[in-house]
Amino acid sequence: MELKQLQYFMAICEELHFTRAAEKMGVSAPNISQQIRRLEEELGVLLFDRVGKTIVLTEAGAILHQHGTAVFGHLQQASDAIADLKQMQGGSLSIGVLPGDADLMFNALLLNFHQTYPTISLSLLETMKVTEQVLDRSIDVGVTIGPVIDERLTSIPLFHEEFSLAVSMKDPLATENFVPLNRLHALKMVMFPPDHQCRKLIDRFCMDNGFTLQPHIVTTTLSSLLQMVQSGVGTCVLPRLLLDNLHHTDIKVVHLRNPTPSQDICLIYRSDRYVGYAMRTFIKTLRTYIETAINHAKSS
Repeated sequence: MELKQLQYFMAICEELHFTRAAEKMGVSAPNISQQIRRLEEELGVLLFDRVGKTIVLTEAGAILHQHGTAVFGHLQQASDAIADLKQMQGGSLSIGVLPGDADLMFNALLLNFHQTYPTISLSLLETMKVTEQVLDRSIDVGVTIGPVIDERLTSIPLFHEEFSLAVSMKDPLATENFVPLNRLHALKMVMFPPDHQCRKLIDRFCMDNGFTLQPHIVTTTLSSLLQMVQSGVGTCVLPRLLLDNLHHTDIKVVHLRNPTPSQDICLIYRSDRYVGYAMRTFIKTLRTYIETAINHAKSS
């Protein structure tokens, strides 16, 4: 079996059409058909069932496709490893996060990371399709809501994120240690728009408890939310880890109870990809950053 024959076979598996596969590989249809016939003769089995113009994998074809995927996955890992070595501890990394998380979690991290590792190029993309884009390789790693269960992905738990109420120090609520979630219904709220990930979570918890939030003001930026809370315009629900590390003296963080809105955050990447220097360094830095933020919040 030649590698070129296996490439032709995999192209046909993707297209399920000999002519389109031939065009994709830059060869003629008779050529690719001849190579598949030779491969079938060598293996002594049919790899495709041909029904008119439609083709489907046989059982033997499915087995070869599974192992072919592994072969080319290993070849890509080898190529990535060599490229990583040639770059001498440089490289690039694309990171996908849910909309809003760039502001909430990554701004300070990216600045510190660039200062510490200036030879590594990072690109940050906000997307609602973190898992899908990691799978199709359009991004290298993703930070998303867990758990993510897919044998094609490696998932690393990062932290359990709880949400709290941010209020002005002049607000009467600032004297309370906690408020029940259903009390939000009666408060003057400033919130992210309904399509923001944080807002979606809070809306879901509120609906599960029998009410719908009607914010007084909606804005897309974290800075404007915090400014309105400081000014006493309204209260806002945000991740507690974020609030505890902002150190705004004009804002009091009040626990939400019965229930406490929360979610699990994890990092994902394809299990078959080579984990090079850039990715290893970013994952290590991210975990240290989160651990430090959590410990700082506990001690404050």
